[in-house]
Formats: sequence, structure tokens, C-alpha cells
Amino acid sequence: MQLPWHKTLIIIPTFNEIDNIERMITTLFGLYPEVSLLIIEDGSPDGTADVVRKFQEKHSNLFMIERKGKLGLGTAYITGFKWALEKDYDFVFEMDCDFSHDPKQVQDLLTAGQQNDLVIGSRYIDGIRIINWPFKRLLLSYLASIYTRFVTGIPVFDTTGGFKCFSRKALETLNLDHIISKGYIFQLELNYKVWLSGLRVKEVPITFYERRDGESKMAGGIIFEALFAVVRLKFKALTGSLLA
Repeated sequence: MQLPWHKTLIIIPTFNEIDNIERMITTLFGLYPEVSLLIIEDGSPDGTADVVRKFQEKHSNLFMIERKGKLGLGTAYITGFKWALEKDYDFVFEMDCDFSHDPKQVQDLLTAGQQNDLVIGSRYIDGIRIINWPFKRLLLSYLASIYTRFVTGIPVFDTTGGFKCFSRKALETLNLDHIISKGYIFQLELNYKVWLSGLRVKEVPITFYERRDGESKMAGGIIFEALFAVVRLKFKALTGSLLA
């Protein structure tokens, strides 16, 4: 299948990714020369933006939005989504910079995206596919996913994964100025709204790797905080205000 790489944008938020950014840019363009890459850079003091600027000199399809300070993952993606909608992109990816998401699997998500509006790279279908997580963290994440499905009814096994491909139609359906969640639960809100809107959602199996270089951005206790946010999303769905 001939995939529309020239119509595809990968959004990667960065904060202190000096250990990964050069290798990620080189890897993605080595695999998919026609894809566009948008870095949302939150004022990293380690020089991440300088590396991106160096590569922009030789890659016309590499873009960067620099923000002042660490403003959060959710707002980074919203900024990227709005930018993508202003341009001529039909498929828009979320992806981490730390190689926890395998660049080789971008092709798998884009392939599934030809018949679906949201494709989620799932850690929890065809077995649990997570490498180098402590058992306690793995169990907590898996149980949180079960809880989320139970409360919301969404037929998705990996409700909070951050490796995803949206169709332009899905992003246009979302009210990007009315995203209420921050942090960990942001991903669920996007999935939930796309599903509630009657669009096509599909999971494809991926292997998730714990980051090897740099520091994890996952703060302690964030999953427990998310449990209450799930109930809030469900309540808003029941009252008809979630898709407003």
C-alpha cells in the first residue's frame, strides 16, 4: 500500500531531550523521508532547540514551535493539532521523543489510519507489550486501564497511551478549545470524545519501551489523581456537556 507520507505530520513535544532528539530526527527521516515533523519545544535549558535548528537547515519538512517554559503535554499537543489543521495534513501523530514508541511502528499506525479516524498504538492487545517496567508500575497501569473502560464504557484497552494517529476529520470533530483534562488523563479525553462522536477507533499492537536516555516525565501519584478525573469525564458525558 502506498501511504500518504507527504500528508502526514508527527508531533513530538520536548523538554530536556538532548539525549534523544538528534537520534529521533535522524531515525524518522531515515525511515520516512517525506513525513513532516513538528517539535513542540518547551524552553529546554539543555539545548534541545539548538539541535532542532541545526537539522532544520537540511530538512524543509522539520518544524518547531518554541514555547516559554514547561507548559505541559496536553497543551503541547493542542498547539500542534491547531497548527496541523491550519496546514494541509490529513494524518497527525502523537509520539514521544524518548524512543518508548518505536519509530518503525509509525507505518503500522498510518496503515490502519487509512480506514479509521483514530488509531491507538496499544500496549495491551495481543498480550501485555511493555519492556523494562517494574511489575508494580505495570500492574497499576493495567488496572487503571480496566477501571477506565468500566467507568466510561469505551471499547479501548489502552486508554491512556500516547502513540496515536488522528485523521483530519477526528481533529476537526474535537473542540480543541474545550479540552478539560491535563496530564495523564488528557489522552483518555481525546479517545473518549472521538468515540462518543461516532468516529472509527482502532487499536493496533505496539511494543512500549521504557526510556533508555534522559529522565522520565511521569510524576509519582499521577495515576491515582487520574482515577477521579475519569469519573468527571463520565459525568460530563452523561449530562451532555463533554462534547459541547
